Amino acid sequence: MRPHISILTLGVTNLEQSLIFYRDGLGLQTEGIVGLEFEHGAVAFFDLQNGLKLAIFAQDDLAMDAGLTKHPISSTAISIGHNVTDKNEVDELMQTAKKAGATIVKEAQHTFYGGYAGYFLDPNGHLWEIVWNPHIMPPTD
Repeated sequence: MRPHISILTLGVTNLEQSLIFYRDGLGLQTEGIVGLEFEHGAVAFFDLQNGLKLAIFAQDDLAMDAGLTKHPISSTAISIGHNVTDKNEVDELMQTAKKAGATIVKEAQHTFYGGYAGYFLDPNGHLWEIVWNPHIMPPTD
């Protein structure tokens, strides 16, 4: 397998609420919900960088599509890291997420590796880390 991930899909309990959180609250670009003409096909895609997309898909539909039994979302099974180029941006993004309806689970603070980071949960319990890591800087646009 080539190390290239193109879509990261989150199972959500309420597709419309999640669309509002990610589009209106966090400002991610999307064409909105597509696939409504298909039973179990409604999904929204958000453009990230270099062709990477974040998708939100109703958890019931994701479980059905994969042929799995639905389980509760575990906030500690995976985290999504958003690395920023400036330490102050961590605090700004944490506040943006909070205003959008996220739950702050760990306020931004200095890390053991010399960075600065905080954690929040989206409305469905998915864990996000907003981090400034001086050793792993994201590409600048």
